[in-house]
Amino acid sequence: MIKPAVVLLSGGLDSATCLAIARNQGFDCYCLSFNYGQRHSAELKAAERLALAMGACEHRVLNLGLAQFGGSALTDTTIAVPTDGVQPGIPVTYVPARNTIMLALALAWAEVLGSRDIFVGVNAVDYSGYPDCRPDYITAFENMANLATRAGVEGARLSIHAPLIDLGKAEIIRTGAALGVDYGLTVSCYQADALGRACGVCDSCRLRAEGFARAGLADPTAYCA
Repeated sequence: MIKPAVVLLSGGLDSATCLAIARNQGFDCYCLSFNYGQRHSAELKAAERLALAMGACEHRVLNLGLAQFGGSALTDTTIAVPTDGVQPGIPVTYVPARNTIMLALALAWAEVLGSRDIFVGVNAVDYSGYPDCRPDYITAFENMANLATRAGVEGARLSIHAPLIDLGKAEIIRTGAALGVDYGLTVSCYQADALGRACGVCDSCRLRAEGFARAGLADPTAYCA
């Protein structure tokens, strides 16, 4: 049977692992990425590489104007990306409503495709404290999806899969490596340069580097210096 699934693909380590898991579970993967006004386009180029390398059925990039609102170091260049290590609380790299907007658009495509499955690589263990990466949020969105769609009302239950949500970064990396993910294709840095080289000091870079170290695997990340 054909099992289409929409996979949110940012181009980073977590979303690449999530794509590998969906593919391993037998889904035909339709990848969705977003140009939402983030600081760099290197992650979108990475998403394109990953979709091609990992056999996605289709890869679409949607344009969102979240930079018009700002409010995040990832969408407003006047707000500096923190480089002093992961701190308690919600950091300035949180993009207001980003996951809600992206999941809603994934939901729209899933209905058109006749898909009942959406995969998202959110994580609530080794992450930067974003409120829309928590299990309660995923459960709430899934409940809303089944109330708000024709598919849900007609009894075809929609599922939001977050297979990484309870995994540490090292576990995520080991899982992806076992499934053949080439992490050298990914870009995780919040402020990567035009070539996709990482800064090495933002929260995302620190979590990624620590994950590879704990996993006991070579880190393929290209750094600026």
